[in-house]
Amino acid sequence: MYRLDPRYAPAPQAVLSTGWQAVAAQLPTGPAVLAVEGSPSVDWDALGEQLRRELAARGIPVALLDVRAHYAPPAEIRKRTERPEDNEDPYFRKLADNPLDDLFDTLPTPTPPDEGLLIVHGPGAALVDHDLLWYADVPKRYAEAAAVAGAGGVNLGLPGEKPDLQRLFYSDWPMLDRQRDALAHRLDGWLDVQNPEHPVALDGPGLRATYAALASRPVRTRPYFNSTPWGGHWAQRTLGISPDARNTALGYELIAPEAGILVGTGPLAQAEVPFQLMCALEPDRVLGQEVHARFGTSFPLRFDYLDTVGGGNLSVHCHPKEPYMRERFGWPYTQHETYYMTLGSPDTKVFLGLREDADVEAFRGQVRQAATDGTPLEVEDHVLTFPAEQGQLFMIPAGTPHASGAGNLVLEISATPYLYSLRFYDWLRPDADGNPRPLPYEHGFANLETGRRGDAVARDLVQQPRTLRTGAGWREEVIGALEEMFYEVRRYVLDAGAEADDDTAGRFHILNVVEGDGVSVHTVAGDRHELAYAETLTVPAAVGRYSVRAANGGPVRVVKALVR
Repeated sequence: MYRLDPRYAPAPQAVLSTGWQAVAAQLPTGPAVLAVEGSPSVDWDALGEQLRRELAARGIPVALLDVRAHYAPPAEIRKRTERPEDNEDPYFRKLADNPLDDLFDTLPTPTPPDEGLLIVHGPGAALVDHDLLWYADVPKRYAEAAAVAGAGGVNLGLPGEKPDLQRLFYSDWPMLDRQRDALAHRLDGWLDVQNPEHPVALDGPGLRATYAALASRPVRTRPYFNSTPWGGHWAQRTLGISPDARNTALGYELIAPEAGILVGTGPLAQAEVPFQLMCALEPDRVLGQEVHARFGTSFPLRFDYLDTVGGGNLSVHCHPKEPYMRERFGWPYTQHETYYMTLGSPDTKVFLGLREDADVEAFRGQVRQAATDGTPLEVEDHVLTFPAEQGQLFMIPAGTPHASGAGNLVLEISATPYLYSLRFYDWLRPDADGNPRPLPYEHGFANLETGRRGDAVARDLVQQPRTLRTGAGWREEVIGALEEMFYEVRRYVLDAGAEADDDTAGRFHILNVVEGDGVSVHTVAGDRHELAYAETLTVPAAVGRYSVRAANGGPVRVVKALVR
């Protein structure tokens, strides 16, 4: 069964505390300064009062200092963290490289207490001199949902203002993530407050020991699904996910900047900790030395679902080529993609690449008309279509126009950047609020790959499987490899009960069961991990030799991706 709560035990020496009373009991009696760092989505007022109440009940005096009261004025924060070109572009911004101390004119310099605790809290608290450091966290999906709902207090240093999703993605999260990753090696505690009435804490040494253990064994991140105007209903019907949601368009299987790992002993005793923090703490063991040297601590691949079963066509779009991505948007590598058809048919479509006779200027003119006048665009006059047959992989290097048609379940196996869909056309479809969806077509045409078209698209981007290795009842195929893309996609085909051997050979693998009842993954160290249909699993570089064993119920297919 597909699990929404894959959960891993904390390291034996870790201290897991649940509830405010138990969390407060982990603090010293003082005198000491406790800094509690974290994101704007935390209810900081409630956190401070809860800790004060519990500590007072133990006779420990507490003073609170909210660093948000010391931020520079919002207009000044905007001036420091926004570029003129960002304000001219309503769709995208360059990733912010600001340090978190740009939020302040002058940092507070409190006098350490003579007795009890001074709790300094809020984003930037770690910049104040302190004796102990905790990190309070709410997973990013909460901030995104709050911003979509119009809730205030989402953006850094802008209290009470209308939430800004663009600022959240391109400014706030990069600033917060850099701060969090830099602190990871010296945190004294991690506090999960997504349930503000029932927090869960892990001590800092125990958190790091847990990450070290997970970096040496297969691990699955917590999945979730978002809704969009084009979304379908496969995940609701097949997996039973979010039955009351509008749709289940986007399945976040493994998108490292947002992914979390559940650590604990049960639903009421688990903390969700960032997957990316494991990469920051254990980069060589998770990524492998060569991948770490190439990509830093950024986990460079992602797996997600695009569900249009009972939905509509995706927008026709492309992604930035590498120089444009690096110089205009600030990512050091670009957004190459592939579509694996987990579900599809000869009657459904994938839009991919330019027709041989495509006239780019005519295409541009019709896109402009669609955006300005609402004139329908005949997409197939310009872009090729291919049957979306189950099991086919489509290669989508940066700059290639593409879209999944209605009626498909795409497993998107892609480079990690995920915020740069440069749309040409969105079928005149309104967003959830009834407004036209943004069409940043000038970005799209600045990146459109015009050289690969017609027969070259079918030859290069719609590849046929090539057998790489075979064994008793199994084979491993290469189903997609392209010189300009830094990763490749392979597939195990296993008979019932067959077992394929493999080796990470110093770089991580990602697995997903695309057909069949599932597999179990066995490592040479003795770890075993079950993997059901549609689930995704990371096999860290440190795992080394492992095997994939098919269930006995029938043949199984497992997709694998790795950096080349």
